[in-house]
Amino acid sequence: MSDALRFDDKVVIVTGAGGGLGRAHALLFARHGARVVVNDLGGSTHGEGANASAADRVVAEIREAGGIAVANHDSVTDGEKIVRCAVDAFGRVDVVVNNAGILRDKAFHKMEDADWDLVYKVHVEGAYKVTRAAWPLMREQGYGRVIFTSSTSGIYGNFGQSNYGMAKLGLYGLTRTLALEGRKNNILVNAIAPTGGTRMTEGLIPQQVFEQLKPELVSPLVGFLGSEACQDTGGLFEVGGGWIGKVRWERSLGIGFDPQAGFDVADVAAGWQQICDFDDAAHPADNIEALREMMANLQKYSA
Repeated sequence: MSDALRFDDKVVIVTGAGGGLGRAHALLFARHGARVVVNDLGGSTHGEGANASAADRVVAEIREAGGIAVANHDSVTDGEKIVRCAVDAFGRVDVVVNNAGILRDKAFHKMEDADWDLVYKVHVEGAYKVTRAAWPLMREQGYGRVIFTSSTSGIYGNFGQSNYGMAKLGLYGLTRTLALEGRKNNILVNAIAPTGGTRMTEGLIPQQVFEQLKPELVSPLVGFLGSEACQDTGGLFEVGGGWIGKVRWERSLGIGFDPQAGFDVADVAAGWQQICDFDDAAHPADNIEALREMMANLQKYSA
């Protein structure tokens, strides 16, 4: 195996690693030589309660296979404690896999503030807290890899998951910005949108499909994104069932109106077909490229 795909001198934090995808990620990193912090509060899929046994079982599993790991039972909203655990145990942090999550599915008109707030706190604030605590360490050592867990529910929407979809696509916005800020210090940041048969998806996917969507079929991508071999940053990857694909934004070329003369609602209506025409679509990679058509329109009418 290539040294770039080994983690013998690396310390990896995996949140929500007591089962499902997180457990599979932790086992893979440990199998490839990493020292792993297995974080899991041990709560329910709805974010209730706590139980140390989930993380402890995974650590025991890693150690029995000859790997190195410690358990951490803090909430991801106390991210600095998780990072401190890694530093106390192993002296550094090289990779952060933000995997912890909960579900509180409910149609929007029935949703209560608690359903919205807790999903936000675990997914968004939790990922922020852990990453924010590790970020200065990565900057100082000139190396880091961060993986956020997004979702197709955020990319495409899903009935009854307005809170979850908001949080998951928000994490991709965080991914894009941290990718820009981290690059100069060799901190690369990517996001995955996984589909796996876990306790969070059980009952939501037909059983015969659920059984084939093994979490272990997601982890190799996470391992690569966490490795020195990976030089991509700011990416979003859908993954599951042995398939991996990269997602990118697409935008129509649109229509330009004269900003000096102005335009009205009727002009928008008349141009709607062109506004929504994706033939020869653009694929902006950053804010500069995103403004290209707008700036060309301004230049056209200012000449």
